[in-house]
Amino acid sequence: MKIAKQSVEYIDHCGSDLSVVNAARVSFAKESAEFIDKDAKLVRYLAEHKHKSPFNHAFMSFRVKAPIFVARQLVKHEYLPWNEVSRRYVSDEPEFYIPEGWRSAADNVKQGSGGLLVDQGTQKEVALMTTQYSLDAYYTLMRNGVCAEQARMVLPQNTMTEWIWSGTLFAFAKMCKLRLDPHTQQETQEVAKMIDATAYKIFPVSWTALMEHGA
Repeated sequence: MKIAKQSVEYIDHCGSDLSVVNAARVSFAKESAEFIDKDAKLVRYLAEHKHKSPFNHAFMSFRVKAPIFVARQLVKHEYLPWNEVSRRYVSDEPEFYIPEGWRSAADNVKQGSGGLLVDQGTQKEVALMTTQYSLDAYYTLMRNGVCAEQARMVLPQNTMTEWIWSGTLFAFAKMCKLRLDPHTQQETQEVAKMIDATAYKIFPVSWTALMEHGA
């Protein structure tokens, strides 16, 4: 059985902090050739006063790898195009996510989690056992001639999937602002942290402003 970890791979981006500034200044038929201090002030003003459109002229793309139960949370975000690997078409060996730490249920039973459970070994054993059973069932169906699009239904929620995730600077900032909240699911926080780190390197002024003042 192949065990994998979540990952976020940077693919590409378009624009810079200067792109945000020039998108805002076009209203006055003006344009900046280089990013200077007054431009940084403008970016912060735009973020603080919720002028989001200038931030929609810069883009990023990532290839994300995560278990299905995490992907189904993240796909809910608006304005972030999503193209995912389909096990209708691929039948290579599945990979699975097994947490490094098992958390207790939260006092609020609706969502969230508590601290780490004392008995970690038993939880991992149960997860590995059930995952292996599902994997065996998947291969049995495939050997019996069942089509991939049906055989995949027996694979568990911890099966890894991959997708290309693209969107504007503002859209990703909105997603990260929500998912970096400590009350959100830790696995989704992990994905958001990786995107956050990359976005800060590419758009340091704009990203900082959006994270501070809210997207």
